[in-house]
Amino acid sequence: MDLLDWHRGRLSSRRLAVLVKHMPRDSALAQELHGDGAEWGVTDYLLAAAVDHLAAANWMFASVNSDEDSEPPEPPVPVPRPDAVRPAGPPEDEEPAPPEMPDRTDLLRFFA
Repeated sequence: MDLLDWHRGRLSSRRLAVLVKHMPRDSALAQELHGDGAEWGVTDYLLAAAVDHLAAANWMFASVNSDEDSEPPEPPVPVPRPDAVRPAGPPEDEEPAPPEMPDRTDLLRFFA
């Protein structure tokens, strides 16, 4: 398709808008507009969330069942997501606060 057809009057503005709107995820336009987020679909986000939740559950299990004298296990690191879809939060120039992780007593009280 030649985009000059729009200028020549052979392609309507509506048809051009529909073609641009429904371009595939791997198109150059989608990559430019959305960055790495263009490659991520709903399935990818759900899989990343499932991995994060499983890692958190394993961490909680290890924290509750570890000896009191031993050092607690490191909290899990979430699966990195594309920067294009960023949840609402502090501005980019401000460093986000790390999430508060429950300690051993909180976990024992919750699961007891």
